[in-house]
Amino acid sequence: MSEHRRDQKVEAVIALMVTSDTRTLETDETGKKALHLLEEEGHKVAEHIVVGNDTARIREAFEGFLEDDRIQVIITSGGTGVGMRDKTVDAVSGYFDKKLEGFGELFRRLSYEEIGVAAMISRAVAGVADGKLIFCLPGSSGAMETALKRIILPALGHMLWELKRK
Repeated sequence: MSEHRRDQKVEAVIALMVTSDTRTLETDETGKKALHLLEEEGHKVAEHIVVGNDTARIREAFEGFLEDDRIQVIITSGGTGVGMRDKTVDAVSGYFDKKLEGFGELFRRLSYEEIGVAAMISRAVAGVADGKLIFCLPGSSGAMETALKRIILPALGHMLWELKRK
């Protein structure tokens, strides 16, 4: 009988894509926060890029991450709202083999506790594509911290274990 473990500790290899027309690697505080939190937990960020809010450019970068055998987890930051420039969720979610509905539900509930009803306009989403975990998060530093500290990091080992289970 296989063991169902929820406390798996891993050192994952992660790609981080920030979508923004105004931020750079130097000015993106949300990306810096993500790097710090991920590395603090022993994970390796193999790629960290900023891509403009353009569907084709987002897909091109995302496909590169999917093709990279080192990468186990892809995290995007930005493009999850309802504005005209918010394209990340639409560009990426079509690649999902499976959608993790509970992630978005839990993220919006936790966000509601922090920011109130504005949480309902977040389209934060997670899924699995080509055996990799994908998390599309809002571009705010607070949202990144909430998602990483309260959802992703505590569950990452278990989720990766489940993906590899036969």
